[in-house]
Amino acid sequence: MHLSRTLFAAAFMIATLFSTAQAQDADTERAIERYRQMLKEDPWSNPGLLDADRGEDLWKAKRGPKAVSLEQCDLGKGAGVVDGAFAELPRYFADADKVMDVETRILWCMEKLQGFERAALVRRPHPGGGQPVRELGALATYVASKSSGMKFAAKLDQPKERETVALGETLFMRRSGPFDFACASCHAESGRRIRLQGLPFLSDPEAARKVVGEWPAYRVSSTHVMTMQHRMFDCYWQMRMPELELGSDVSVALISYLAKKAEGGEIAAPGLKR
Repeated sequence: MHLSRTLFAAAFMIATLFSTAQAQDADTERAIERYRQMLKEDPWSNPGLLDADRGEDLWKAKRGPKAVSLEQCDLGKGAGVVDGAFAELPRYFADADKVMDVETRILWCMEKLQGFERAALVRRPHPGGGQPVRELGALATYVASKSSGMKFAAKLDQPKERETVALGETLFMRRSGPFDFACASCHAESGRRIRLQGLPFLSDPEAARKVVGEWPAYRVSSTHVMTMQHRMFDCYWQMRMPELELGSDVSVALISYLAKKAEGGEIAAPGLKR
C-alpha cells in the first residue's frame, strides 16, 4: 500500500511538472511571437535590408574577370528582370539544362557572365556566426526582396521540374546518416519543438505557406542573413550528414519540394528569425 501511494505521488508530480513545462513553453512561444511581430511592424528594424541593398549594388556592379554586371542575368523573366523573379523560382532553365533556385541561378550567371570560378564560389559560401552574409547571399537577398508581398507561383510542371520535386520529397522523407535522421524527423508532424522553438510542419501546405516565404532571413541569434541554401546546409550539418554543396542537385531538389508545398504563400523576404 505504501508503495502504491509513493508511485501515485510520483506520477502526480511528473504530471504536474509536465503541465507546468507546457504552460511555460506556451508563454515562451507567445513572447517570441510578440518580439517577432514588433520587428515586423517596424521594417527598418530588419538588418537584412542592409544586405538587400548591398546585393543590389553587387547586381549592378561590373565585376569578375569579364568586368560585366549581372544585369544580363536571366532569372526567368528576361535578362536583368528582378521584380517578381524569385516568386517563380525554382524553375527549369534551358540554357543550363537544369532546375535552379535563386542562388544556383545567380551562381551560374556569376560563372558564365562574369567569369568567376565556380569552385571558388562554392568553397565556404556561408557566413559563420557574427559574419556578414557572403556576396552570393546578399545577391539572393536582394532578388528575393523584389518579390516581397507576392505569392509563391513556381509552376514546377515541366518534366525535369516534376522529377526534381519528386526527388526533393524522397530526400525529405528518407532517413540516413549516423543519427538515422530525415528532414521529416523534425518537420513532418505538428507541434514538434527543438529547445525553445517550435518546428514548422513543412509537409503540410498550410503550414509551409506561412514560413517558407520568409527565407532569406536575418537570424538574430547569429546576427546575419541566412539564405535557404544555407538553411539546407545547416540542417544537413545538424543531422551529421555529408556537407551539402551549394547548388547541388540535392539542395535544389529539397528547395523545390518546399517551394511546391508553399505554393500560394506570401513572400516576406528578408524575414526575421530567432
